[in-house]
Amino acid sequence: MKQKKVMLLGSGELGKEVVIALQRLGQHVIAVDSYAGAPAMQVAHEFEVINMLDAGALDGVVAKHQPDLIVPEIEAIRTERFYDYEKQGITVVPSAKAANYTMNRKAIRDLAAKELGLRTAKYEYATDAEGFERAVKKIGIPCVAKPLMSSSGKGQSVIKSKEDISKAWTYAMEGSRGDYKEVIVEEFIKFESEITLLTVTQKNGPTLFCPPIGHRQERGDYQESWQPCVINQNELKEAQAMADKVTKALTGFGIWGIEFFLSTKGVYFSELSPRPHDTGMVTLANTQNLNEFELHARAILGLPIPEVQLLRSGASAVILASNEGGRPEFEGQAEVLKEENTELRIFNKPTTRPYRRMGVVLCNGKPEADATIEKDRAVRLSKRIKIHHT
Repeated sequence: MKQKKVMLLGSGELGKEVVIALQRLGQHVIAVDSYAGAPAMQVAHEFEVINMLDAGALDGVVAKHQPDLIVPEIEAIRTERFYDYEKQGITVVPSAKAANYTMNRKAIRDLAAKELGLRTAKYEYATDAEGFERAVKKIGIPCVAKPLMSSSGKGQSVIKSKEDISKAWTYAMEGSRGDYKEVIVEEFIKFESEITLLTVTQKNGPTLFCPPIGHRQERGDYQESWQPCVINQNELKEAQAMADKVTKALTGFGIWGIEFFLSTKGVYFSELSPRPHDTGMVTLANTQNLNEFELHARAILGLPIPEVQLLRSGASAVILASNEGGRPEFEGQAEVLKEENTELRIFNKPTTRPYRRMGVVLCNGKPEADATIEKDRAVRLSKRIKIHHT
C-alpha cells in the first residue's frame, strides 16, 4: 500500500489518537489547528496553525501540502470548501457531503427528521432573541437550546422556566463556533438513558456497529462513558437501523459517533459526528479488539475490518481543569495507576480553563461484568488527579 498524506483539520485529543493510529499503518500526517502545541501536533509529522474558518487560509494549506485525504476533527471549518477539494481528487472523510451536513445541526436534523423520517425531538430554529422566545413558546418548557455550530456541548442548556430564556440565548451565542449565529430549540425528551452507537462504514465491507456505549453529560459535555451499556435488543436493532440509514444518506467511509435517547416512546435520533466520538474514548480501555481510532484509520484507508469484537467491559471518566492557566502540571498519577486494569491519558494541552478536558482515566473488567462498576471506579480515580500551574 502506497503511503498517503493525510491532513487532519482539528488537532485535539481525539485527533491525537487518530494520528497515532494512522502512523502505525505507515501514513504521513499533517495536523492543523488554530493554536500551536495542540495535542495532535505533538505526534504528527508536520503541523500548521491557521484559522480554519478563513477559506483562503484553508485553501492555502491544502495547496501547500496536496494531501490525499482530509480528515475533519472539529466543527469550525469552512466545510463548503470540501466539495471543491473532492473535485481536485482529494478524499474528504467521510465525504464532503457528510462533513458539510454534520458540522451544522440544522442540516443534519432536517435530513434525519424531514428526509429520512427518523424519530427526533420536535424542534424550531431562531436567529435572534425575539425569534428564540417564539421558538421556546412553540416547543414548550422545558426545552433544550443549542447553537447550530458548536462542539463538546458548548452553549447548550436546558430551559426550565421563563426566567431561563434570556440566559439560554446569551449562553448559546457565547458557545457558538464560527460566524454561524443560529440556535435550535428542541423538545425536552424524558429519556431513560442515552447511548452512543459507534458505526463504521467501509469501502469494501459491510457497515459494522460497536457494542453500545452509555454516557452521562453535564453542561452538554460528556463526563463518563461505559461499554457495553444495558439496552433492549429491539431498541438496539432500531438504533442500528437508524444509524445505517443516516450514514448511507450522508455517504463516505469512516467511524461515526451517533447519539440516541432511549425513552418509553422508543428510540430517538439525537446527534451525529462523522468522526471518532469523545464518549468512544472508553475503547482506549481495550474494551474492543480495535479501538475507535484504529477503526477510523482502517476505514478511511480502505483497509479491511473483519469484525468488531467486545473483549472487556470498561469505562472512561474525564479529568477536568478548574481554573485558567498555562503550563499545567499533574499530580496523582502513581496513586491512580496502582489499581489493576487502569490506564491514564493526559492530553498535554498547553493551557487550562474551567471545565476543559485535560485527560481521562480508563478502567476495564471482565466482559460479562456490569460496566457501570468500572464507571464508578473510573470516576473515583479521576478525582485523584490534581492539576497545578507553574
